[in-house]
Amino acid sequence: MLFFGNKRARNGEGAAAAVRFLEAAGMEVKSPPHRKRADVSDAIREHAGEADAVVVAGGDGSVNAAAGALIETGLPVGIIPMGTANDLARTLGLPTDPEAAVRVIAAGRRRAIDVGTANDHFFFNVASVGLAARVARDLEGGSKKHLGVLAYGAAAARLVATAHPIWAELETGGGIDRVRTMQISIGAGRHYGGGLTIDEDARPDDGKLRVVSLELDNWWELLPLVPALLSGRTHDREGVRAFSTDRLVVRTKRTEDVDLDGDLLTTTPVTFGIRHEAVEVFVAAPG
Repeated sequence: MLFFGNKRARNGEGAAAAVRFLEAAGMEVKSPPHRKRADVSDAIREHAGEADAVVVAGGDGSVNAAAGALIETGLPVGIIPMGTANDLARTLGLPTDPEAAVRVIAAGRRRAIDVGTANDHFFFNVASVGLAARVARDLEGGSKKHLGVLAYGAAAARLVATAHPIWAELETGGGIDRVRTMQISIGAGRHYGGGLTIDEDARPDDGKLRVVSLELDNWWELLPLVPALLSGRTHDREGVRAFSTDRLVVRTKRTEDVDLDGDLLTTTPVTFGIRHEAVEVFVAAPG
């Protein structure tokens, strides 16, 4: 199998240990060199004929970097959670202990999950326009690596007091809605942002994009929404627009960054779609 460990991730020093666990479980491991995110998909395409699976030791961004090649090659992916938030692992119920995660891969049980599309890019968890993208921009300086999931809260605390709504158009098959929103979140999975839930009914293989738009005027209106954002019960909350779709176009008055699984990979205008059950992931057997 092909192994990719993110040495720049917060738990990147565990990549070597992950390889030892894989080899102890009887798997032959090949680790192609990769210095930047584009190298991951390129290496998978180059070595696809030599492997029966891909293993990624890292966080959501590391798995995201492999998405394009996983779709093209059809290779299944095993995840050893070693990132900051590990939201995809949380959605799939994967253990965070590296040795336990390797046992899941060795057992060989797979599940096909959806992959969201945003222009020419992919995402497993969520895409965001607005406040979350500004937080991601703030974290690019490196605090995420040193503080872990606490970095999200620290960055949000700095930015939320100066947060201002953006003007956007949301276009679906049902028409166009013009909104003034703090943030638009588009989920292909279930969890995002270190434990938030896009929708209490969301599944990573339901073929739907779950959209949540926080249409608030002031930052303090976010505070009473925190329990709903954690649980995914946002449909009946004032100031929140929540719906499902299989295609969404977002246009903004000014060009805005789009965060995909924690990385800023494209900008508005952006067209979102869903590829149903596009990637197979190793998962634990139901308890």
